[in-house]
Amino acid sequence: MKKQATIVGAGLVGSLWAIYLNRAGFDVKVFERRPDMRKANIVAGKSINLATSYRGWKALDALGIGDEIRKIAIPMYGRTLHAENEQQFYQPYGINQQAIYSVSRGAINAKLMDIAEEKAAIFFNEECLNVDLKTNTCTFKNSQTGTVSEIKSDLVFATDGAFSAVRYHAMQKLDRFSYSQNYIPDGYKEILLPANADGSFKLDKNTLHIWPRAEFMLIALPNFDGSFTCTLFMPFEGHKHCFNNLTSKEKIQDFFINVFPDFYKMMPDVANHWDEHPLSSLAIVRCFPWYHNNTVLMGDAAHATVPFFGQGMNCGFEDCTVMWDLMQKHGATPESDSKVFEKVFAEYQIMRKPNGDAVQDLSLLNYVVMRDKVNDPAFQLQQKIERRINELYPDKYFPMYSMVSFSDIEYHVALSKGKEQDALMAQFIADNQININTSSESIDKAIHASFGENLVLN
Repeated sequence: MKKQATIVGAGLVGSLWAIYLNRAGFDVKVFERRPDMRKANIVAGKSINLATSYRGWKALDALGIGDEIRKIAIPMYGRTLHAENEQQFYQPYGINQQAIYSVSRGAINAKLMDIAEEKAAIFFNEECLNVDLKTNTCTFKNSQTGTVSEIKSDLVFATDGAFSAVRYHAMQKLDRFSYSQNYIPDGYKEILLPANADGSFKLDKNTLHIWPRAEFMLIALPNFDGSFTCTLFMPFEGHKHCFNNLTSKEKIQDFFINVFPDFYKMMPDVANHWDEHPLSSLAIVRCFPWYHNNTVLMGDAAHATVPFFGQGMNCGFEDCTVMWDLMQKHGATPESDSKVFEKVFAEYQIMRKPNGDAVQDLSLLNYVVMRDKVNDPAFQLQQKIERRINELYPDKYFPMYSMVSFSDIEYHVALSKGKEQDALMAQFIADNQININTSSESIDKAIHASFGENLVLN
């Protein structure tokens, strides 16, 4: 008989994993705590936008559905910085028009649900109350009818997010299960910047816009309707500028006039829209192990991170890629013995745990880059040189950002190599006395002389 798989959570990772299991011939049922988002008339930009990059596209293209998602994604080839004096500066992400893609969380989730439902059943309003890890039995309660049901299956995949019910009710009750949930001092508030009256964009649509202010930042990602989903990341308290100080429309208006003047000119009624989205917190969740018997954690349930590298979804999608590859390696099919899947899960957590930790560290590091370092001339010079080395030696040198966003080099390798490269670049710049006025010809000459064929950093 075909193996029955229960997926708890119909979010991004759960819906994608359902498609993978569908294609392999498993009997798949998906249970989601929330109502069907496709029936909620979600407007573009009303939930925080995502940045799809190489790892995400790899997982989607492996199923032949990448092009469907590209239809609802907008390429962003770099970041545009907005200074307090209203000047703008553009920084490309990579070389040869490399881009990350802005996509609405609701739009991509809805599309993945549609594809998953071609073969799998998705049950909504079903809250997970418990999982019996010995019998693979999940207990659900329907929030509309109050009906409690028990679903027994061969495999249970917990893709139910940072506050996973499966992890809380079952895994965290296990002996020697390690778990931590750490909130950063900053929260976030979303703001929808509408399109112009004629439907056109108020900003360049093909870049990610950042208003870096050292301790905090505002970002904007484009939507297809001409609007931008904007997110203000800022400390809750303890700073001159923090959320707890914005207690009236007058204070909100003054804040934007003084700190984000060009944004205020585009949206002078920003204070009137301030309460349309909640103020939300940001946490990093780490845990181990990621499986017990035939129940396994994937995506945010295993390694929830903060959004500053745009890798939360991409990392979760890569979980699917790795799990799928391991199933092929071990010959795991709908007819396989459960011991085969235990081998898959054991190897999966060994491979992915270091990368889950690394993507969290990378995300925190990139917050400092986005809110502060992008304005630093020394950092800008280093980025310029790294891009040039990458252009001259594309098979040998990848800046850390490129390793993370434009390759499937393991996250923990990208993190360690990135630190090595920071030291290498600092030494190279000092040895060759390079500054912002050094000509491109002189920089190229120094690159060839210093590295040449000896450059091996990946």
